[in-house]
Amino acid sequence: MAFDLEKLIFDVFAPQEGDVLTLMVDLPHDDIPDMVEWQERREMAEDWHRRMAGFAKNFALSINPLVTYEATGGHARDLPEFCLSGGRRVRLEDLARDSTIIISMTQFSASAPLMVLTKKYANLRVASMPLVSRAMQETGLSADYHGIAENCARLAPLFDRSEGVEVLFSTGHTCYFDISDRKGAVQDNGRLHPGAGKDSVRWGNLPSGEVFVVPNESPESKTRGEIPVSCGSETAVFVVHKNQVTDVRGEGPAAVAKRREFREEKALRNIAEVAIGCNEKAVVSGNPLEDEKAGFHWAYGRSDFLGGMVSPADFSTPGKVEHHDSVYARGNPIVCQRFDFIFPDGSRKTVIEDGVLSL
Repeated sequence: MAFDLEKLIFDVFAPQEGDVLTLMVDLPHDDIPDMVEWQERREMAEDWHRRMAGFAKNFALSINPLVTYEATGGHARDLPEFCLSGGRRVRLEDLARDSTIIISMTQFSASAPLMVLTKKYANLRVASMPLVSRAMQETGLSADYHGIAENCARLAPLFDRSEGVEVLFSTGHTCYFDISDRKGAVQDNGRLHPGAGKDSVRWGNLPSGEVFVVPNESPESKTRGEIPVSCGSETAVFVVHKNQVTDVRGEGPAAVAKRREFREEKALRNIAEVAIGCNEKAVVSGNPLEDEKAGFHWAYGRSDFLGGMVSPADFSTPGKVEHHDSVYARGNPIVCQRFDFIFPDGSRKTVIEDGVLSL
């Protein structure tokens, strides 16, 4: 299916008369240098903004001027108070309050703070696209979003019925993730339609296509095991106990750096997310925005915006706030060899073998 921006906006947002769409990008500044990929992303955003302005009349949709703000320098960090909209300096939260749709095409992920804003403003729907590239228009962004919703609907009940999941990695390591506290699976299914209500999910990524849960974060959590993490030419092994990364094995520079990072920043140790991507057109290229839609992934650090307990207040400084994903879809250096849901009666259901999802 060829990429069609108008169809994507229609399928994802089902825009109606009275909807106000805001497209935003972040900008390099001071000690946050620009790069070619970032420049190309801003050009992509400008192109999308022009094209959306062209078909907005088909939906009686209002389009705000392209919004820019100074980059935060890290994923999941809180956004600056002010931004520029049409050359005017305005409060970013005021802009969010007066919008019904926000699309964020940024270098540093704004997913967490924008998700928080959807809980504050009941009419707001948000699609976050950190590190998006034009290449995704031919892959994950051109997927059948009705099919993605069907895949998510099949996966979510398996998470909800399970006590835990067990993952076997291609390195031979295993980890058990405790999901017995029944927070409930969240479907990032590409459907951010109006009228869903304050307590519904009104945010997600584009490309979409995953189901995730926050594991049991309590001191009694049974999450435990060893998780191999590819760090360039190295493989570091994260040792996990009671949903915390308690050690990092490996003598290479990346492993040493990670071990120091976890020792210094307690909130980073939290296992924040367990997820399965189910976008059949997603390809693995090293870009986590799309990679994670292709298979199993997990994350550590901040979790409050997903329904967990670890928030920016738990980090030592705002500059240390992070939500970091690691992906194990086929095409990654380390693959999820097997993913088993484990139910209360002890039975299992395998949904991933050799990196391939089978529902």
